Amino acid sequence: MRFGLKINPIKSFIFIGIALALVSSCKDSSTTTYRSFLSPMTGLNVPSGNEFEVKVQFGAEQKVDSVVYLIDTIKVVSKADTSAIKLKTEGLKLGNHLVTAKIFGAGKSEDLTSNINVLAAQAPTEYTYKVIKTLPHDTSSYVEGLEYHDGFFYESAGDYGHSSLRKVEPSTGKILQKADLDKQYFGEGITVIGNKIIQLTYREKVGFVYDKATFKKLSEFSYTTGREGWGLAFDGEKVLNTDGSNTIFFLDKDTYQKIGSIDVFDNKGSIQNLNELEIIDGKIYANVYTTNEILIINSETGAVESKIDLSGLLPADYFKTEDEKANNVLNGIAYDKATKRLFVAGKKWPHIFQIELVKK
Repeated sequence: MRFGLKINPIKSFIFIGIALALVSSCKDSSTTTYRSFLSPMTGLNVPSGNEFEVKVQFGAEQKVDSVVYLIDTIKVVSKADTSAIKLKTEGLKLGNHLVTAKIFGAGKSEDLTSNINVLAAQAPTEYTYKVIKTLPHDTSSYVEGLEYHDGFFYESAGDYGHSSLRKVEPSTGKILQKADLDKQYFGEGITVIGNKIIQLTYREKVGFVYDKATFKKLSEFSYTTGREGWGLAFDGEKVLNTDGSNTIFFLDKDTYQKIGSIDVFDNKGSIQNLNELEIIDGKIYANVYTTNEILIINSETGAVESKIDLSGLLPADYFKTEDEKANNVLNGIAYDKATKRLFVAGKKWPHIFQIELVKK
C-alpha cells in the first residue's frame, strides 16, 4: 500500500472542471478574431531589389473573402485566400514604406498596416586618399561652401558676425573679392549657376543671389525647403540642397523652390548630417558633418556607393581645445572639371588639399 494524501472526490471533480475550463479558454484564444501582421515586423530593413514576406494573422471566426495588399498607396496584389505572399522592393525608393493589408469579408473591410525600410543593396566601396598638393587657406574662414570655377575658389564663410562670400586665388590663398553678410546672418552653402552665385543662410530662412563677376547682391529669396540651410550644388539642371538630415532636396534653378528629393541610405540605414555637396561625373559627393567622411551617392536612388575616409588630413593636435576640435571639422568639396582635380577643406583649416582617391 502506498501512503500519501487522501484526495476528496468532490475536490478532485472541481479541480478537473477548472482544468478543462482553462484548456477551453486557451483553445478560444487561439481562434480569436484579433488580426495583425506577423510579418513584416515594423521597421524591417530590406535590401533594395530583395523580396520580403507578408503574413497576416486573420482570426478564425470572421470570414475573409479577399485581401488586397498595398505598398504605400499603390495596389500590389489581390488574393482570394489568406496564404502568405512575397512582395518585391524593385522600383521602390530607398527609405520607409507603408505596407497595408486591406481585408474584405462579411460586407466589411479592415486595414492592417506595417512598414519596411528599403536600404542600399550593397555595402559601399571604401576609399582613402593621397595628397597631391597642399594649398594655403585663410584660417579665419569657417568654411560652409566651396566651389572651383574658372581658376578660382568661391567660398562661403559662416558664423554670426564673420560670414562672407569670397573669391580666392588657389595658389596663394589671397582673397580677391569679398562680400560681407550682415551680422544677423550665418552664411551657409553656395553654388554657381551661370553668371550668378547662390548662397544660403543657416537659420534665417533666406538666400542671396549675387552677380558672379561683381559680387553685387542682386536679390533675396525665401528658403523654406529644409529645416535649416546647409549645403548647395548645381548639376546643370537643378540645385541640390541639404539641411542636416539624410535628405537631399532638388530645387528649381530659377525659383530655388523644392521640385523633388532623395533620401540617402547605405546598406545599414540612413545617413544623417549630410552637409557640403559637389557633383562629380554625375555622382553626388556629400560631406557628413562632424566626421572625416565623404560619401559618393547615386544621384537617382540615394544609395551610398562609396565612402571616403579622410582621417589624418589635418594633424590631430592642430586644434588645441576640445571645443575647437569639435567645431573646426572637415567641410568643403570642390572639383575642377577641366583637369579633374578634387579639393577638400575644413573650417578654419590652414590648407585646402588637392587629393586623389585610393581604393582600400
